Order: sequence, then structure tokens, then C-alpha cells
Amino acid sequence: MAIPRLTKPTIGVLEVLLAASSDDPPWGLSICMDADLGSGTVYPILDRLHEIGWVTHRDETTPHPGRPARRFWELTGTGRAQAQAALDARRARRGWRQSLAGGAA
Repeated sequence: MAIPRLTKPTIGVLEVLLAASSDDPPWGLSICMDADLGSGTVYPILDRLHEIGWVTHRDETTPHPGRPARRFWELTGTGRAQAQAALDARRARRGWRQSLAGGAA
């Protein structure tokens, strides 16, 4: 399974998904708002995460009249573990680099 490039927008989307509960999964627009990103950024990220098996989605069964059905997004078990591990490793690398920069001063 490939690990996606952890750009700031991808990290933002992953953090929203990691914070969500399975009882109340986020939908596309809520992810955009919570990650402070536009839909043109969020939906391609979600599509890439879906292609590698990190997320799954389901459509709202009874949409509100006058709007399209929401698509709810959730990390898979593997996706949750891989996302958490990738973010932890990134934080560790950043902390290590920052400690090197701080020690050189």
C-alpha cells in the first residue's frame, strides 16, 4: 500500500478524518470547512486516499430535500493505522530536525 505525499492539505484532511468518530463521520463540505481547504483541494485528496484503500465512503440514504445526498468519509482500519503512523513519523522527523537546528545555535 502506497503512502501518499504528506502535503499540508493532505495532513489537514487526515487530521479531520482521524478526529472523526464512526458514529458521526464527516462529509465532504464539513471536511473542507474543518481543514480550511477548498473543495478543489479536498476531493482530489479524498479520491487518492480512496484509491489506496485508506478511506471508504457511503452516501446519505435520505438526503434533505433540495440538496444532493452527502457523501460520508471514513478511514478504514488500515487507513487509520497507516495515517497515524505516517503523521507520527513526520512529527518525529520534524522534532529531530528542530532539535538539531536548536542545538546548533
